[in-house]
Amino acid sequence: MTSETTSLKDKLRRIPSLKAPLPDMDLEAFPRTPQEAFAIWLDEALAAGIREPHAMTLSTRDENGWPDARVLILKNVDGRGWHFAIKAESPKAQQIAAEPHVALTFYWPVLGRQIRLRGLASLLPTDECAADYLERPQGSRASALASRQSAVLSDATELERKLAEAEAFLSANPDHVAPGWQVYAVAPTVVEFWQGASDRNHKRLRFTLSADHKEWDRVRLWP
Repeated sequence: MTSETTSLKDKLRRIPSLKAPLPDMDLEAFPRTPQEAFAIWLDEALAAGIREPHAMTLSTRDENGWPDARVLILKNVDGRGWHFAIKAESPKAQQIAAEPHVALTFYWPVLGRQIRLRGLASLLPTDECAADYLERPQGSRASALASRQSAVLSDATELERKLAEAEAFLSANPDHVAPGWQVYAVAPTVVEFWQGASDRNHKRLRFTLSADHKEWDRVRLWP
């Protein structure tokens, strides 16, 4: 083992984690559905001043079965699930089209909280996808319109030119919707709420959707 590796290992071990004080998790008073619980925890994350608590990791699988993950922004939560927006030609969209079972993860270190979901991602109706695109700031819409997401960019000036062209086009056509703009909802079958503790006696509550999709069963898990 090299001295550089040893130094990095020591450095990582010295980084504090789950430092007190952390909030408790009242299992008896916890809401009966994961949607209600998520809404409460999101409000508490906002009150705690956590930056971008709506950022989440979307995990998918590629054509070779390899896991893939990236951070996206949560757009909504309703009876259909947790929503996010992507471009149809992006790798993640292609992966979802081939295998729609995905996972979402939220982590808020200031509160020592994590939320994990697994479920089926379903494409929302075209009008909802269009409405989501039109609600975005023009700069975000221009970026979505100009970008060839994940393709090799060999010349930065091409990106600048495409963005300028997209900005000008949208200024003249404010109701234009980028082709292939998609919004998905992940309908979870399993959701876990994890409250970390400084003594590592973490609290974990798992919601599992019943076979008839009408109720949520709740169980506490070992730390």
